[in-house]
Amino acid sequence: MVLVIEEDRLSETFAALANATRRAILARLAEGEANVNQLAEPFDLTLPAISKHIKVRGRAGMVLRGQRAQDRTCTLDGAPLAATST
Repeated sequence: MVLVIEEDRLSETFAALANATRRAILARLAEGEANVNQLAEPFDLTLPAISKHIKVRGRAGMVLRGQRAQDRTCTLDGAPLAATST
């Protein structure tokens, strides 16, 4: 059972890394927290499309979402990436 859960987590992690846009979002978050608008700036994508990319990363445990007043921020959690090297 534990092995299946770990394999599912690895699959989610690799799926989150399989797309160039999601990798670019990860690189941006490695520089510090950002809101969805900031993450969307370099891309020719709609905010809903960027939000979908962020949700994929969230399911993989790589992006943590917070909220301060009206600002919803995203931060990087590198733990899932570290788990891929074991």
